[in-house]
Amino acid sequence: MFLDTQPAPLPAEGGRDAWQEFRVAHPGEILAYLRQLRDGAVPVQLSSPDAHALSVSLWSIDERAGNLSFSIDADRPQLPAMIESDELVGVAYLDSVKLQFDLERPLIVRGRSGAVLQTAWPQEMYRFQRRQSYRVRTLERHAPTAHLRHPAMPDMLLPLRVLDVSAGGCALFVGDDVPPLKPGTRLGAVRIDLDADTRFDTGLSLQHVTAIHPGQRGIRIGCEWTDLGPAAARALQRYIDQTQKHRRMLSLD
Repeated sequence: MFLDTQPAPLPAEGGRDAWQEFRVAHPGEILAYLRQLRDGAVPVQLSSPDAHALSVSLWSIDERAGNLSFSIDADRPQLPAMIESDELVGVAYLDSVKLQFDLERPLIVRGRSGAVLQTAWPQEMYRFQRRQSYRVRTLERHAPTAHLRHPAMPDMLLPLRVLDVSAGGCALFVGDDVPPLKPGTRLGAVRIDLDADTRFDTGLSLQHVTAIHPGQRGIRIGCEWTDLGPAAARALQRYIDQTQKHRRMLSLD
């Protein structure tokens, strides 16, 4: 869904709440993303409602004036129509993240060394994650736990700490007092408690076992979700998005 450079079809003003979990509105967070686009010379695909499109790069950020300047080829034939539309959307990728933002008041500024496209600073961005691949560390204060029955102890419900999660699976911490769990093992009826709002039942397929840290008594088991229902998948994605947003905000303090 988010691998192309076309803008995602955001709803009209009255329906924007459905996109709240993807919205970035904190000025410091927006600035951090803009700096990454500028410093990495990341291509930004601009498009206008009349289907004109242009690939540019962010050249400078004027924090005081609230303007952005994009490097352009001023002779591109689609530029006049894009400027006249006064409604541009930018799409860019930072690794597995797609950023989308509106750019208002576009203006071509010409100088001796060339021309730039100047726009107003975006008031908000939308941040979409390539969901299957992205993994977040869980928040330990909520004691995220997987409750499962070990094949060697089927009568005992075993609580294991959830270290991280993605849309495709999770990692569990298994202490050295627990009988070994081997890759390839499939577990059913696993209860996942990530926080007060994110609890669901699923199955797990154990994929790989790795050491945590030297001297730490336990191992990390990577698992793939099986039989994850639609409601559970939605709850999991909300948790991933909210946890990532929380960690980003902590990094700004």
